[in-house]
Parts: sequence; C-alpha cells; structure tokens
Amino acid sequence: MPELQHFVNAFDACIFNLVDESKHPLLEALLPLADILGIQILDKSDISESDLHLVWEGEIVGGVRRHNLNGALTRLLSAVEVEMDLKVEDMDRIQKQQAVALLNEWGVFNLRKSVESVAEALEVSRFTVYNYLERSEND
Repeated sequence: MPELQHFVNAFDACIFNLVDESKHPLLEALLPLADILGIQILDKSDISESDLHLVWEGEIVGGVRRHNLNGALTRLLSAVEVEMDLKVEDMDRIQKQQAVALLNEWGVFNLRKSVESVAEALEVSRFTVYNYLERSEND
C-alpha cells in the first residue's frame, strides 16, 4: 500500500505543476475566446498602455492585445464554419447566403477586397456575393 500512496503523491505533484496558479480566473475564462476573436490574453506584467486592461474587483488582472488584421478574414471564415457546423466546400447556395449574411453582420465587408476574398473562399463570383448581400439586407 505504501507504493500506491507514493504513486498518488507523485501524480498529485504532476497535476499541481500543470495548473498555472498565477493565472487569474478571468484570464483563464477568456483563453478559449482568444483564437476566435483574434486577440491575445496577457498577464498583468505583460500589458502596455495600448492594450485593453481587464479589471476584476477594481484591480487590473491582465489585458487584451488586439491582433493586426492579417488573417482576420480567414479566422472569420473559420468562425462561420464553426457557427454553421459545416465546411465551406459542403455548403449549398442557401447556406452560402447565410454565411455571407453572417459575415456581413460581423463587419467583414468593411475590409478592403473582402468581397473578392469571400467570393473566392465560397467559390462563387463577386457578383453573387453582392447579390447575397443585397438579399440579406432586404430580409
């Protein structure tokens, strides 16, 4: 039985070392959103004045750094696939219309050359994307 207790103690020590006790619960909670939102969650010691400070009970516990827009469209197209639970290549016409409406809701078409990029990703023409946009704005 002492061997078993030794094993349990060693296991507990390993698990304890895997948990980062210095991370604030708010930062831990935000980590899954980082990739989806294209942001970086920072510890308090890593934030700068230009970062968004995360405040918990009146104290700065960390921060959020906005990424540049490189790759934003790719991340948003991936988010559409997750939201719709469907890969772009498996979408039919109606689902592509829904994807364009969702991207429009998220402000994708404020980015330069986004219509062309979305058209290429959805394997439709620019004209088709404009038609989908018009249709979504009329609905």
